[in-house]
Amino acid sequence: MEEVDFQTIQCSFSIKRQLARILNPTHHKSSGIKERSVGMAPVRKTLLFSVLLLSFIFIASVTRVDGALCQRPSRLFRGLCFRSSNCASVCHGEHFADGYCQGLRRRCICQKPC
Repeated sequence: MEEVDFQTIQCSFSIKRQLARILNPTHHKSSGIKERSVGMAPVRKTLLFSVLLLSFIFIASVTRVDGALCQRPSRLFRGLCFRSSNCASVCHGEHFADGYCQGLRRRCICQKPC
């Protein structure tokens, strides 16, 4: 292949660069390998997407729906629970808003807004 003297060619820098790339004998076109620059953009996009997704999941798990009730078995109620009014009065003493009888074991369950 004929060598080209770039000093004699009157052209812009970008054309010289393109000519050098075409005439470069170590170029990988003959081997079929495509050169591609892998930048940080895909990694940054993936990282940003992951952070946003985790943030959304965290916020969704922390916020409560209006009207959600927290429930806990009464610590002070003794015996089987047959009347929810008795359970509610014991739960009021435990600083809960309400109480009711639940299940086969008839346990007193106290509840309050979360």
